[in-house]
Amino acid sequence: MNTTHSNLRAVACAIAAVAFLAAGCADLSERQKGTAVGAGVGAGVGAVISSATGGRAGPGALIGGALGAVAGNLWSKRMEDRRNAMEQATRGTNVEVTRTENNELKLNIPNDISFDTGSAAIKPPLRAVLDPFAGSLRDDPGARLTIVGHTDNTGSEAVNNPLSIERAQSVRDYLVTRGVAAARVETAGRGEREPVASNATEAGRAKNRRVEIFLREPAPA
Repeated sequence: MNTTHSNLRAVACAIAAVAFLAAGCADLSERQKGTAVGAGVGAGVGAVISSATGGRAGPGALIGGALGAVAGNLWSKRMEDRRNAMEQATRGTNVEVTRTENNELKLNIPNDISFDTGSAAIKPPLRAVLDPFAGSLRDDPGARLTIVGHTDNTGSEAVNNPLSIERAQSVRDYLVTRGVAAARVETAGRGEREPVASNATEAGRAKNRRVEIFLREPAPA
């Protein structure tokens, strides 16, 4: 086995080890895990480039590690703090607060706290969720929102699709009254087209009746 192949194999093992350790450490935040994995990948790439060009692997790994740490840290501290705050604010409401694969903050809001059947008028429990969420956006003018409404398959698409759009727009309008700029918010309705559970049962239909809010921050220039 030649030197280049040996280096590649070592780098692959190092990257896998860093990713495994970062993913398995309960004490690391999402942001810290991203930094650790990014650093490992960056170090590996730097080592390969350095070795392939006749240099020493050590300096290349250090440079690559620094760059990788920045690239891996896509989940900012502000996003992490916002998620923690929303988890506290929505405790006991069945609202799911998660981080998506493309580093968006997602709020999955079930129908039981958001809207009455066939209505797009926001219920009081949803206001209690949206108020702190809007508050967290006032000092973050770069954040952008997408609000998506969904229904189950009860009734016709001619009714469900407009209803899903109206519910997303109601959430947007409420956030605007709480100080969020309308230009920062996009809305969409999916009707019954994107179920997350079976529509064959009431429990499944209840999960499908939902509003999803996605929050993203622009990538640094």
